[in-house]
Amino acid sequence: MSGGSHMSGGSHADEEPLFTFGVIADIQYADLDDGFNFTRTRKRYYRNSLAQLRGAREHWCDAALPPEFVLQLGDIIDGFNAPHGASRSALDAVLRELRSGPGEVHHVWGNHEFYNFSRQELLSSELNSTLHVQRRLGTSRPGGDIYAYSFSPYPGFCFIVLDAYDMSLLGLDEASEQYQRALSLIQKHNGNEDLNRPPTPTASDPLLQRYAKFNGGFSHEQLDWLDSVLFSSDDKQEKVTIVSHLPVHPDSTDPVCLAWNHSTLLQLLQRHPSVVLFMAGHDHDGGYHHDQQSHVHHLTLEGVIETPPDTAAFGTVSVYHDRMVLAGQGRTLSRVLDFS
Repeated sequence: MSGGSHMSGGSHADEEPLFTFGVIADIQYADLDDGFNFTRTRKRYYRNSLAQLRGAREHWCDAALPPEFVLQLGDIIDGFNAPHGASRSALDAVLRELRSGPGEVHHVWGNHEFYNFSRQELLSSELNSTLHVQRRLGTSRPGGDIYAYSFSPYPGFCFIVLDAYDMSLLGLDEASEQYQRALSLIQKHNGNEDLNRPPTPTASDPLLQRYAKFNGGFSHEQLDWLDSVLFSSDDKQEKVTIVSHLPVHPDSTDPVCLAWNHSTLLQLLQRHPSVVLFMAGHDHDGGYHHDQQSHVHHLTLEGVIETPPDTAAFGTVSVYHDRMVLAGQGRTLSRVLDFS
């Protein structure tokens, strides 16, 4: 079966998965009427996103094999909560839903987390999922630790959560060295007065749009840590899934949603045979690409926030020794991710 083939019954119908997990992205809940995206081209269903999450939670709880954990891929509440003074109440509403789900939730941080909270506030909140994991980066910096960690839900499988805003203009004190370094990087590529406006692509860099304030990247410290965790997984012959809010493969997303230094991370992945899957959110249309060089599947999940009330956007992944099977709901396509 080819890498990212759409699901068809197949010959494994009776095989029990080793474990299952749920996945959902870009809930962006706010107790607000429907609105539009930044460019006013796409409708956003702020209030309905909580009902979408409830539907996902009920689906997981009622499943014959409820997922052992859920990956929440970032942007759990919308940035519009902050000017309304509703960041805390919106987060509480979403976390209440997730708490009554079937398993623990691993939270990824996206740009909207930083529109609502500082890095320090996030580290001391329920969105910090590092309390019960074996390995975390924890590099202490003036603006707060880098939020990256790994966990193993089953022998032979490792999941790594990355901090795609470790290098960014979001959630950091403007006087900090990290902020100033990120500012000089983005201003080198984006000449707009409003840095949320992506620059125009050029012949020399057709992916230049990624240099916008709502994106970010991965610091040297984080990449070095990732490299060392992956060397360990290579030695143990583990199968590794990496999770980030920002996609890193240009063919798995619109260029405007890419991590700033995506190519550096892609080069790192090519050195490590243990990596089988890279999952991200941020691009509300979703996307998929099977990288033939590294054999890594790059899956970008569709966003709940732009999902109309009459459909859905989430999935359940069943994990086997040689593949993962994504059973998608609504806008999320079902796929077989083969890594035999």
